[in-house]
Amino acid sequence: MAKTSSATLMTNGPIWKRLVSFAIPLFWGNLFQQLYNAADSLIVGNFLGSNALAAVSSSGNLIFLLVGFFNGIAIGAGVVTAKYFGAGETENLKKSIYTTVSFGIICGIALTIIGIVAAPRILLLMGTPEEVLPNSLSYFRIYFAGSLAFVMYNFFVGILQAMGDSRHPLFFLIASSMTNIVLDLLFVGGFGMGVGSAAFATIISQFLSAFLCLRQLMKGNDVFRLELSKIRIDPYMLKQIVINGVPAGVQNSIISVANVFVQSNINTFGATAVAGCGSYSKIEGFGFLPVTCFSQALTTFIGQNLGAREYERAKKGAVFGAVCSLSIAELIGLGINFLAPTLIGSFGGGPEAIGYGITWARTVTWFYFLLAFSHCMAGILRGAGKSTVPMFVMMICWCVIRVSYISIVVRFIPDIQVIFWAYPLTWALSSLVFLIYFLKSDWIHGLEKQERH
Repeated sequence: MAKTSSATLMTNGPIWKRLVSFAIPLFWGNLFQQLYNAADSLIVGNFLGSNALAAVSSSGNLIFLLVGFFNGIAIGAGVVTAKYFGAGETENLKKSIYTTVSFGIICGIALTIIGIVAAPRILLLMGTPEEVLPNSLSYFRIYFAGSLAFVMYNFFVGILQAMGDSRHPLFFLIASSMTNIVLDLLFVGGFGMGVGSAAFATIISQFLSAFLCLRQLMKGNDVFRLELSKIRIDPYMLKQIVINGVPAGVQNSIISVANVFVQSNINTFGATAVAGCGSYSKIEGFGFLPVTCFSQALTTFIGQNLGAREYERAKKGAVFGAVCSLSIAELIGLGINFLAPTLIGSFGGGPEAIGYGITWARTVTWFYFLLAFSHCMAGILRGAGKSTVPMFVMMICWCVIRVSYISIVVRFIPDIQVIFWAYPLTWALSSLVFLIYFLKSDWIHGLEKQERH
């Protein structure tokens, strides 16, 4: 199969080179995504104060709760596309891409309606502090008015990355991030327009990145050129996308449900705790960069190589990617631990808020290697078409057990550090389960059986 100038087959050449060259643009892309996400908090916190920062922070987990499910669907679509791209099945590749775009439009419209309608109820259920609630609701509703843009961006990126193109999404994300920061400074710092204007800046930037991705797909000239008039759903491809994507979406959502529960417990400690913990969460996003980039790279790598029946290559790539992710994640975790006062202090919010953020950072950053291992195993299994395994592991360890632990222990020890410890404890448990599965299942000894019919 001929390939587009930007697409890359990962089924030949040195494994380390293919994975690293694909992961590096993902790393920079994720870095700019975090800058994108942190810009609102940095600018709002420094220009509008602690309560405004708390409003943005309290919305974060709730936003990911709703967005995460549809992003999981995009991951599943990418797995299907990677499989057909690796196998060289051009017609099926085209059908998968057109179905992905069609389904993405439906998901974007649905998320807009759900986000705007459900916002007040969910924020109240989370126990959002009364002084924070009006700003949180304003930020949330404006953000979700642009749902179509960020859903389509993720679906478009899933298509491009599945075909080995991680460079163009990086370029588009840089342009979008810079636009977001400039607009945040203009709306919040220059015009003093309030918290809602930060969300407005974000959706303008997201429409820009979605448009640039669409334009790139429409420029394809060898294997595929996206033609808007041909966008339609193929029932078989939709079934494959749903089979691969729904477990990933459910996984994202159940993790978010647990995090929303965690956020509701943090809310009980007051607005300063919300602000400080929100600041750490933004910093934490940067620490997760090697985790997410290698997890995404492994999903594409495994998907393409299984499609091409390169089973031994897939196994070697899985081990290499996991080792790289664990090592880099732990180094970054130690760096955040050491620099926590400076990093969290940059968000403002006052000494008490900063203290909460530092405490959280110095509790969990020692254990980033556990988080990296769990995410890499999830990425590997998704690429192998076993999305239900990480879904159940995350659901039990990161949702049921995390929520149960907090519910029980906080009753007897009403200390916010009890909440912080929920993360490394459940990361350790999921890592143990994944390790046992990886060593004892047919993944390591009989991978080739997965693709034989």
